[in-house]
Amino acid sequence: MTPDLTRGAGTDAAFTLCLNPLAEHDKPWTAEQDAILSDAGLALARETISGWPGHAETKLHALPALAARLGVAELRYKDEATRFGLGSFKALGGAYAVARLLARKIGEAVGREVSMAEVTQVAYPEEAAKITVCCATDGNHGRSVAWGAQNFGCNCVIFIHATVSEGRKAAIEAYGAEVRRCAGNYDDSVREAQETATREGWFVVSDTSYEGYMEIPKDVMQGYEVMAAEAFDGLADAPTHVFLQTGVGGMAAAVAAQAVRRYGAARPTIVLCDPDQSACWLETMRAGTPTAVEGDLDTLMAGLACGEVSALAWEILRDHGDAVMALTDASAVAEMKRLAHPEGGDPALVAGESAVAGLAGLAAAMSDQEARAALGLDAHSRVLVFGTEGDTDAALYEELVGMSAAEVRGEAA
Repeated sequence: MTPDLTRGAGTDAAFTLCLNPLAEHDKPWTAEQDAILSDAGLALARETISGWPGHAETKLHALPALAARLGVAELRYKDEATRFGLGSFKALGGAYAVARLLARKIGEAVGREVSMAEVTQVAYPEEAAKITVCCATDGNHGRSVAWGAQNFGCNCVIFIHATVSEGRKAAIEAYGAEVRRCAGNYDDSVREAQETATREGWFVVSDTSYEGYMEIPKDVMQGYEVMAAEAFDGLADAPTHVFLQTGVGGMAAAVAAQAVRRYGAARPTIVLCDPDQSACWLETMRAGTPTAVEGDLDTLMAGLACGEVSALAWEILRDHGDAVMALTDASAVAEMKRLAHPEGGDPALVAGESAVAGLAGLAAAMSDQEARAALGLDAHSRVLVFGTEGDTDAALYEELVGMSAAEVRGEAA
């Protein structure tokens, strides 16, 4: 196969597949990577998050009918739609990073180490109230940061870009945050958040990393790894493949990190899945170095509408992300509908537009003989995907799927 395999150009089923020549299954986990994500960091994140009100592990669903239709032996779906009532896995990252930041800053103010339990209990409300956190978001990360700020007693300002929906804006405001809309795309809002924070003395809690801003995103990613650990704990056998939606890549890097540290050279093949209108990981893997994509990044998969990869995620996925696919919005909508209207006894699942790029990538790859061969997919493959959000924009979900989330779940008359 050539470095790129492109199919169906100009159609709703179009996809591009690019293998990463830098990745190898037997590449070791390095000390530099362990400084980003580690077993010790994961243990602290799991202990902390499990103590938050409303904590419960999310379900890992078996989808045997869909597996049979696609032509694989097993398909498991980690459903993050119920995480802390926030509708997405982002609850694990942004809120955890807020808590870690508050522990450090309150500790500096009171002159002693402050535990994560004390942060959760708001043991120092006056000190917490002096702190303002902020971030840029397409919706879900900002909701998580706002929820964390509200629960742990600090102030919060969220920056959204021009095309973030009013529904997502209102969902963030519901957690007490001030929301500011910026001109431009997601990457423009990232820059505005950083510039404002620098000027005002606020603290950016971002899910992407860039030069001069590396520490807090490690905490965000460490929170995400809790989701990966839960999923792998629930499997009797290691998956052969994991398909992951990207965005800036923090979630995908966290899952890859857990896979490498847990399984070593026997880790699953890791396939990254970009929207074709914001395919920064595709361009990065093609170039062999972080490469930005320009333009309005106008994809329906709003949570993945990112033009620049996270520097920390690249440090991990450079070695352990085996391939990347670029997929159409239409392919994501098709998988949302397929999960909402399952066949053969599979559960009906509510998956938002940014939740299903991984599943869409699997479906696209299984439809093409050359793609299957390139990725080592066959009838014996055991595949894991992550449904990273539910109907976080309820009106848009109903418009795309043709029924509400309540109707999909059988909760409405």
